[in-house]
Amino acid sequence: MTDGFGFPFGCVAAVAAVIVADLLGAASHPWYALVTLSAVVLACAYRSPAAATGVAVVAWALHTGFVLGRFGELTFGPASALAALVLASALATGLLARTTVSTLQSREPTLQTRESTVQARESTLQVRKFAGRVLRAP
Repeated sequence: MTDGFGFPFGCVAAVAAVIVADLLGAASHPWYALVTLSAVVLACAYRSPAAATGVAVVAWALHTGFVLGRFGELTFGPASALAALVLASALATGLLARTTVSTLQSREPTLQTRESTVQARESTLQVRKFAGRVLRAP
């Protein structure tokens, strides 16, 4: 997913997550929606960091407006503050995971280079031993 399509895809995924959570009973258990929305924000932060903050804000608005508020009106209270905290944590976790994976992938070629250098040195030693045996033969 490119950064240009990250926000629209993230918003559609957040709406779908709220609908599925509502069908599973998010009206009586708001955590259903919060967990599914956190998964959407986490995935979006990992795949498209430029769009992740906007998707997190839309996810919070969907949660407070349609799960906690039920009529599309934003509600501000302890439950919406907790939702903002959980979604911000999912955003930070996704961005941290992306940074960690990209750092590890950038280090991988140097490890492969070191392994090939060690193999080249071993083969050089084997060639020298063989040449020493061949040259000493009468």
